[in-house]
Amino acid sequence: MFREEIENLRSYFEANKRKKDFIAHQSKVHSVDWSCDGQKLASGSYDKTVSVFTLDKDRLSKDSTYKGHNDSVDQLCWHPTDPQLLVTASIDKTIRIWDIRTSKSTHTVTTRGENINIKWSPNGNTIAVGNKEDLLTFVDSRTYKIINEEQFKYEVNEMTWNHSNDMFFLTNGIGCINILSYPDLKQLHVLNAHASNCICIKFHPSGKYFATGSADALVSLWDVDELVCIRTFSRLDWPIRAMSFNHDGKLIASSSEDLVVDIAHVETGEKIAEVPCQAPTFTVAWHPTKNLLAFAGEDKDKHERDAGTVWLFGIPSSS
Repeated sequence: MFREEIENLRSYFEANKRKKDFIAHQSKVHSVDWSCDGQKLASGSYDKTVSVFTLDKDRLSKDSTYKGHNDSVDQLCWHPTDPQLLVTASIDKTIRIWDIRTSKSTHTVTTRGENINIKWSPNGNTIAVGNKEDLLTFVDSRTYKIINEEQFKYEVNEMTWNHSNDMFFLTNGIGCINILSYPDLKQLHVLNAHASNCICIKFHPSGKYFATGSADALVSLWDVDELVCIRTFSRLDWPIRAMSFNHDGKLIASSSEDLVVDIAHVETGEKIAEVPCQAPTFTVAWHPTKNLLAFAGEDKDKHERDAGTVWLFGIPSSS
């Protein structure tokens, strides 16, 4: 049923298998994400800065380096519908909202812990941030006021909303997915998803599926309505650190300490391509309209220092 589609995708990446590196920071990159219109790529780094690039065909041109955080920027994400707004989570116990038309953050929200995860709600009204002490803070992104805090008794890793914004999903340290109602955060379901730490979670563009990545080196694909696992992807050997669905939902990229990023066909699990990496890769993000993948990890320079590199994959082989 999918044979022609799979062969077409493999042929596409055979003709577009080049990658390019771009210097983004002075230390390792923790997070990359595309703006909703695909014109900008942002990266956050251990060096306390945020870099924003403009995409021109298959090249990134740095617009600005944003400073303001006093410690590592561990994760960032763009507003779901406004391509000018970006939010960052830092170990310095703040989140910052940036308007890329200005050179400084427009709002700073002080939280009660060292922040490591952040997500913007699909309707754009709320920002959820998680810290090292498993406390989630919810911020109204219209007033930039904290509207709720929730302390969990288990290790909380990544979190996300479903597309209709009425359920909230958490991955935890004992391999489970906790599904809560939103906004009241009452527990609805606990899925025993993996044999070990469940690290990351991403929703399919259709909203019908979500994927989880675990320390057991598996990516699992789940049906949202039935809450059943319909497929696993098992080509990597190390804990899954990051995942991303491409724009039309046909592909999922997953990364780990393996020196490749795996690109799989969502409906069959078959390998479409793999991206060779020079180091463990802990953040990946597909472009919102193109089969162009941004990723970053623990690359070193020739002096064995953290290189601060952002990579693009999916560039024409002949360019």
